Amino acid sequence: MTQSKPLWVPDRERTENSLLKAFMRFVGQQLGAPIEDYSRLYDWSISDSPAFWSALWDFCGVIGDKGVKILDRGNEIERACWFSDAKLNFAENLLKRRDDEPALIFYAEDKVHYNLSFNELYNQTAAMAAWLKSIGIEPGDRVAAYLPNMPETVVAMLAATSIGAIWSSTSPDFGFESVVDRFGQIEPKVLFRVDGYFYNGKTIDLGERGERIIQALPSIAHDVLVPLLKRSSESSRPCPASTEKWGELLERFAGSELQFERRPFNIPLCILYSSGTTGKPKCITHKAGGVLLQHLKEHQLHCDIQPGDRVFYFTTCGWMMWNWLVSALGSEASLVLYDGSPFSPDNEILWRLAEKESITLFGTSAKYIDTMKKLEMVPVERVHLPSLRTLCSTGSVLTPESFDYVYESIKRDICLSSISGGTDIISCFVLGNPILPVYRGECQCRGLGMAVQVYNAEGEAVVNEKGELVCTRTFPSQPVYFWNDRNGNKYHNAYFARFQNVWYHGDYVKLTPNGGVIIYGRSDATLNPGGVRIGTAEIYRYVEDLDEVAESIVVAQDWQNDQRIILFVVLRNGTELTDKLTEKIKTTLREKCSPRHVPAKVVQIDEIPRTKSGKIVELAVREIIHNRDVKNIGSLANPEALEAFRDIPELR
Repeated sequence: MTQSKPLWVPDRERTENSLLKAFMRFVGQQLGAPIEDYSRLYDWSISDSPAFWSALWDFCGVIGDKGVKILDRGNEIERACWFSDAKLNFAENLLKRRDDEPALIFYAEDKVHYNLSFNELYNQTAAMAAWLKSIGIEPGDRVAAYLPNMPETVVAMLAATSIGAIWSSTSPDFGFESVVDRFGQIEPKVLFRVDGYFYNGKTIDLGERGERIIQALPSIAHDVLVPLLKRSSESSRPCPASTEKWGELLERFAGSELQFERRPFNIPLCILYSSGTTGKPKCITHKAGGVLLQHLKEHQLHCDIQPGDRVFYFTTCGWMMWNWLVSALGSEASLVLYDGSPFSPDNEILWRLAEKESITLFGTSAKYIDTMKKLEMVPVERVHLPSLRTLCSTGSVLTPESFDYVYESIKRDICLSSISGGTDIISCFVLGNPILPVYRGECQCRGLGMAVQVYNAEGEAVVNEKGELVCTRTFPSQPVYFWNDRNGNKYHNAYFARFQNVWYHGDYVKLTPNGGVIIYGRSDATLNPGGVRIGTAEIYRYVEDLDEVAESIVVAQDWQNDQRIILFVVLRNGTELTDKLTEKIKTTLREKCSPRHVPAKVVQIDEIPRTKSGKIVELAVREIIHNRDVKNIGSLANPEALEAFRDIPELR
């Protein structure tokens, strides 16, 4: 049944003033018939997707030549080609605003703070682009960054993409092996690297590691050292004479003019990486026009980002949400950049920033919201957030209880947008919506132009049943290819081998009668005891709501020609896993879910292994408990945590 009591409903003024409503009026005029609701707009965006994406180009004012061919081979999702004769420049579209208002507002915990205006952003980009040209960087060359989420990273990306170079970045918390595993595959000619960073009040000097990375990557002909530690009272080691210094380059090429070369819509823009926990990371190569158009759609129509807004997302440069955040410059918004721990120097640092900088969109992970709930944080009592309109959550499943927490403890009048997509599409399949209600535990809607369906095991589309998230029609932000995947087999097997001519995304979900989506976890982590599929999020929801449990991770163990569920728990405040607590956990799952959800074993651990972007690694834990090797553990933020899962007596 459709839920009758939404947690939030936008008022008429907000609805009428939204960019989504303006787009509906825009399309209605083109069609000669009004579009009154989102459902009809969504249906049209799928049934006539070329007309939708063309209208979006016009509505968002994309700078470039749209051409006349909107979609070629549209019936072949894997080989389809969007805007084949269009030309644009990604950086030009992000740098269209020129004034003295802050474009980038940066905080490195409480150690460093500075801003760049829109004019300064343009001028610094021009200087860095001039330097790149002076050393012979050409379209298609790779430019890499080992940098934090700071203004210089944005400048370097815009400079590289302005001349058609391909951008790729990793976060400075990635270890030596992880960086080399990634950049070694794409052979960059230039590396931008930071002297160090701050995390949880600590100073991490990266001088030696950066030099080792350069020595390990023979393709790098030039490297640039970006100061962060030197901006504070901290010191860093001297850099080699061959290393360029960021400030000196800006001075040397000051006054340069940007010359945007408009190139084809489908040229590579950037390379992102899969997590790499099951092998060497895949190099997912994305196209300039597809990223731009998709992000403009998500920002303006689904997140209602308008000129003058201030957008924040807690992310590092090793996560696709950094790319998503920076693209908000194309909607003439200012970006609030934060690098460091979200709980340093104290638990409320991000919310004080939201208040001080009048943030309008606050983006974070579901895990951060869950941690806030566990810490009993109540920002509504501590900070004043009149500007905040949208709260985005992604990275993992946002539980229904966390929905309640947001409206009770953060802000009542807010659009809580639980969004989900991935590095694979550098965007989202399901999104928020400024004109729709928010229902407890549901992502509000499927994204415009994204033909999202839920397939059962027989490949049949179902509603209000759990199944596989698929996309049945082409969309512009499909990857160009995987780097060095010469015959395309890796790309095909990743997305198109499961269902013919259908994108298979690997999420286990349900499409609700409201038109929303409930996500139960990754399909490859789905539990299957006795042949019954169980999403891991179903278990996390109730286990982590218990006062004694801080967090958990659940996997399936092969056992007696079947599977059994193994639940690992991190307990709070020195609590020990007693027989009584174990029974409480099992009883809770039996009563709240079903007997099938009850774990065969509950095991206490000290720490859960995670990727650099904070996602728990169920597959890695599953491999360890089966005494199988985990490849590329350098992609984990805390690889040492895996050792606790080896040779556990209870699992023999």
